Amino acid sequence: MSEQIQSILVLGGGSAGLIAAISLKRKIPHVNVTLLRSSDIGIIGVGEGTTPNFPAHMFDYLGIKRKTFFAIAKPTWKLGIRFLWGKRGRFDYTFDRQMDHQFADLSMPSGYYCDEDFSCASYPAALMRHDKVFPRQENGCPDVKGWHAFHIENENLVDLLERVAREIGVDFVEGKLQGAEAAADGKLRSILLEDDRKLTADFFVDASGFRSELLGGFYQEEFVSFRNSLFCDRAVAGGWKRTNEPILPYTTAETMNAGWAWQIEHEHHINRGYVYSSESISDEQAVEEFCRKNPLAPREPRLIKFRSGYYRRQWRENVVAIGNAGGFVEPLEATALMIVCGNVQMLVEMLQRSHLQPSPTMRSLFNRMAEKTWLDIRDFLALHYKFNTLVDTEFWRRCREQTDVSGIQDLIDYYRENGPTGFCRYLLSGTQNDFGLEGYLVMLVGMGVPYEHQSKLSEAERLRWLQYQQTFSSQAMQAMDVKEALGYVHHPQWQWNGD
Repeated sequence: MSEQIQSILVLGGGSAGLIAAISLKRKIPHVNVTLLRSSDIGIIGVGEGTTPNFPAHMFDYLGIKRKTFFAIAKPTWKLGIRFLWGKRGRFDYTFDRQMDHQFADLSMPSGYYCDEDFSCASYPAALMRHDKVFPRQENGCPDVKGWHAFHIENENLVDLLERVAREIGVDFVEGKLQGAEAAADGKLRSILLEDDRKLTADFFVDASGFRSELLGGFYQEEFVSFRNSLFCDRAVAGGWKRTNEPILPYTTAETMNAGWAWQIEHEHHINRGYVYSSESISDEQAVEEFCRKNPLAPREPRLIKFRSGYYRRQWRENVVAIGNAGGFVEPLEATALMIVCGNVQMLVEMLQRSHLQPSPTMRSLFNRMAEKTWLDIRDFLALHYKFNTLVDTEFWRRCREQTDVSGIQDLIDYYRENGPTGFCRYLLSGTQNDFGLEGYLVMLVGMGVPYEHQSKLSEAERLRWLQYQQTFSSQAMQAMDVKEALGYVHHPQWQWNGD
C-alpha cells in the first residue's frame, strides 16, 4: 500500500493547471496544493470554446458563483456550432438532442425528416438559426437554459481561476523548471528550479501544456499519434475589436482550402483562427488565405504548432498529466477543456475513494479510461473530415480518401444502410465525452451522408414535421439575442438563482 498523499504540486499556471489545483483543493481541502508557474512562459491566450460540462464543472462541481464568473471571466454563451460544411453548405449542431429524438406523434426519429431541410429541428436549433440565445421570462428577463456552453477569452479565465485558487488556499510559487529527481521506486520525488530551489511533494500534476515536462519529458512516456485520422497540425489565429457585428450564440466552423476556420464570439472581440495541414499548405499560404477571408484580422496572425495524439499512460507512478500535457486532438469541437474537467473529476474521485493511497490497479483504470476518451474524440473528429464534400481541394480529397475511421466503421456501415436510427448507439463502444450518439447523427445527417433505407413518409407526417419546425422558428424569433441577455446579467441588481 502506498503512503497517504499529503501534498500535491501542480506544474503549470494555465487554465488546466488552475482547474486541477482548484478541484483538488476544493474537494480534498486538507491536502496541501501548490501551483508552480513561470511568468516567462505565456499562456496560449486565444479565444476558447467549451462544451456543457465546463459550466457544470465551474458552478456545480467547484461552486464558483455565477455572478463572480460573469464579472471576471466575461463569457458569452455558446449554444453549439454552425458548420459551413458538407454538401448542404450549412447546418447547426446544438447541445440539445435534435437527431437522437423522436416526437410522440411521428413514426420515425427526427433525422429521417431532415434529408432536404436540416433546420429548426428543436427549439435551441431554431434559436441558433435566428441568432438568438434564450427565451424571455414573463418579466422580460432572459430565461437562461442549461443547454449551453461558453465562449471565453483565456486571459480572463486564467484571471478568474487564479483569484479562486488563492481564495481557497492554493499556494503559488514562481519559478521555472530545470529538472526532476525520482526515488529508487520510480516515483517522482522533487523538481528542481533554475534558481536551484528544490520543491518536493507526494503527488504531482503535470499541466505544463504541449511541453509535457514531466510525463513526456522526464518519464519519456510513449506518444500515440493520430496522424492517420487527423491531418491538421498548425493554426494561425488573430482577431479584431468588435464594432457593430452581432454577437452570435455559436462557434462557426468554416471549411477552408487546407482545413477549417473557427470564429469565436466575445462581447467586445471576435476571434478567428485557421486550422490546417502543413503538408497541404505552407504557413505563408495559410496566412494569405486567412487574411483574404478576414480583412480585419492582423496581417501577421499568431502561428500555433501542435501534434494530434496522446501519451499512452496519463498517470505514471505519482504523476498525472492534465490538459495538453497529456495530449491534444485539435480545436474542432472544443474538446480541450472538456477533457480537462472530465479527467480532473475522475482523478479527484479516485484519490478520495482510495483515501489518498491510490493503488496500481486504480492508476491502470485511470489510464484505460483516459485512453478511451482520446480514442473516442479521435473517431468523432475523423468523421467530420471523412464526409465533408463542400470543397474539392487536394487536402479534402485526401481526407475523404485516406482518413482512418476504422474505429467507427461498423457505425458508419450501419448508418449507410439504415439511416439515423437510435440503434446506431449499440455500435459505439461507449463515449467518454459530451457528444455521444447525438453528435455522430448530427454530423452524418448534417453533412448529407446518404443511406439506403429511405423511409416512405406520409404527407401527413411531413406536414406535422413542418409544423414543428415552424413552431420552433416562430418561438425563437421572439427570443433575445446575446447582447440583450448580457445587458441583463451584467446589471448590478441581477441575481442568479443558482447562486
